[in-house]
Amino acid sequence: MQEWISLGRGPLFRLAFSLMVLGSLRLVLVQLLGAAEAYRRNPDRIVAWREVIRQTFAWMVPLGRLWEQRPVYSTISFLFHVGLIGTPLLLAAHILLWQRSVGLSWPAMPQVWADRLTLLTIGTGLALLLIRLLDAPTRALSGPQDYGWLVLLVTPSVTGYVCANAPVGPKTYHLMMLIHVYAGDLIMALIPFSKIAHCALAPLSQTVSALAWKFVPGAGDKIIATLGRAGMPSYVATGRAQTAAGTVAVTGEEFCSR
Repeated sequence: MQEWISLGRGPLFRLAFSLMVLGSLRLVLVQLLGAAEAYRRNPDRIVAWREVIRQTFAWMVPLGRLWEQRPVYSTISFLFHVGLIGTPLLLAAHILLWQRSVGLSWPAMPQVWADRLTLLTIGTGLALLLIRLLDAPTRALSGPQDYGWLVLLVTPSVTGYVCANAPVGPKTYHLMMLIHVYAGDLIMALIPFSKIAHCALAPLSQTVSALAWKFVPGAGDKIIATLGRAGMPSYVATGRAQTAAGTVAVTGEEFCSR
């Protein structure tokens, strides 16, 4: 079994890492090229870059948004992402693996913090799974991939914590380590080909929206015509609106609300 673990830590790890990096770069390039083409074709070239940057940071670290809608779910999800990203990057054993495989290293967090972060990941991951199972609106929006990904993402944390802290025998340890290593490799390899690719695309979401999501020239007039408001002012101090009972006077605020 040790040979399989070494294979997962060595060649397969490098292969999975390469797939993750190259696949994510491809997605980013496709996204940017598409946005650039849309920007080139649209005569509206005005982009509020300061607001784009502000919104990007606000979405990447959404502390101010956690309590706006579904605060409990949002907070659990945020903490899950913190643990999910922090543990693989800051655990000493993982950093050693990164250094041996791809030549990169950085300071590690203390082991006690890593254990707590791992438990946080496990707890919040299980909470998200329960919410998907028990909350009707969330369950209606969840597919097999959502459940499968949650289980897969939590698996390295569970097996890693068992290997690092549980008093298990050699066979159990090697089995847990085998699952731990191959689950991590599988996650990296699948990232560019699944919805988890949002981890690479999320920083670009606001930029792409600002560049590409613009109304074409004349769209406003077409919308007004479709609504049957062609030739009518969008706001008047005292307007007249047609109702079933006849023509009545309405205020500007009432007219806009209609």
